[in-house]
Amino acid sequence: MNTLRQDSLAGVVVFLVALPLCLGIAQASGLPPFVGLLTGIIGGLLVTALSPSRFAVSGPAAGLVTIVVASIETLGSFSAFLLALVLAGILQIVLGLIRAGRFISLVPGSVIKGMLAAIGLLLIMQQIPVALGSADENSLLAVFREGFTFSPISIAVAVAGLLLMALWGSPVIRRVKSLAWMPGPLVAVLVGCVTTLVLSRTSPALLERLPLITLPEFASLGALVSELETPAWQAFTNPSVYIVAVTLALVASLETLLSQEALKKLRPQNPPPSPNREMLAQGAGNLLAGLVGAMPITAVIVRSSVNVSTGAQTKLSIFIHGALLLICVLWFREVLMTIPLASLAAVLLYT
Repeated sequence: MNTLRQDSLAGVVVFLVALPLCLGIAQASGLPPFVGLLTGIIGGLLVTALSPSRFAVSGPAAGLVTIVVASIETLGSFSAFLLALVLAGILQIVLGLIRAGRFISLVPGSVIKGMLAAIGLLLIMQQIPVALGSADENSLLAVFREGFTFSPISIAVAVAGLLLMALWGSPVIRRVKSLAWMPGPLVAVLVGCVTTLVLSRTSPALLERLPLITLPEFASLGALVSELETPAWQAFTNPSVYIVAVTLALVASLETLLSQEALKKLRPQNPPPSPNREMLAQGAGNLLAGLVGAMPITAVIVRSSVNVSTGAQTKLSIFIHGALLLICVLWFREVLMTIPLASLAAVLLYT
C-alpha cells in the first residue's frame, strides 16, 4: 500500500511535467498539440509495458524536434513522415534483436553534448517568434520580415513564464514543501491559463492577440481513433523515406540509451535494464506511433528524473501518467484550450 501511494504521487507529478512538454514539443514540430499528447500516451502505456526499466519515462522529446520538422519538409507531408516512422520502429526492433544496444558506450560524450547544444539553439530560434505573438511562424527570420505583428500580451505571458520557472528552481521555493512538489512548467502554464480566463471576461479584444492551442473534439474513444492520421504507404518508392527512417531510428535509439545511462546514476537498478530490450520496447512504440499518426518516441531524462525524485517505486507511476494524458484528451479539452502558445514557448525556451 505504501508503494501504491508513492507511485500514485509520482505518476501525477510526472503527468504535470509531461503535459506542457507534450503540447509544446508538438507545437515546436509544427504539428497539432493533440499529436504530442497521443505520443505521450503511447510512451506512457505501451513502451512502459515492454521496457525493462522501472523508472524511464518515454514520450515526445525536444531533441527530435528539428529532425521531425526537416523530415516533414523533405518528404512533403506528415503522412509520408509516418511511413518513415513505421520503418524506424521496425529498424529499432531489429537493432534490439541483434543486440546492438551494447555499442552505446562507444559514442564520445563530446558528440552528445554538441548534438544537444545544437538542438537547444534551434529550439530557441523556433520558439522566439511564438513568444513574440506568432501563431504559426516557426522561423526566427519571420520576426525581421515586414508585416510581423508583435503581441505585447504574448510577450508578457512568455516573460512571466520564464521568470516563474527560474524562480521555481531557486532554494527559496524548494524550502516551501507545499510549493516544491509542483513542477515549474506547470506553474507557468497555469499562469497562462489564468491570464486567458481573466482576459476573456475583462478584455476580449486583447485576448484575440494571445494565440491559444487548439484541439479537435472527441465525443468518445472511438471518435478519437477515427481522427488518427495514417501513413502514406504509396511513399515507399521515395528513397528519402528510408534515409529519414534510418536517421530517426539511430538518433531516437541513441537518445533513449543515453537517457538510460544517465538514469543509472540517479537510481541504480539491479540487475541493470538491458539496452537491447529497451530498443525493442522503443521500436514497438515508434511502430505504433507511425501507424496511428503520432510523433517519434524516446526515453526522456527530464521526465525520468522527475519520476525518480518524487519517489517512484515501480512502473505503476509511469502507467498512471499515461492514463492521465489519455483522460485529458477525452474529457478536459476545454481546459487545455485555455493554454496560450506563449506559455508553451516559455516552457520550451527554458527547457
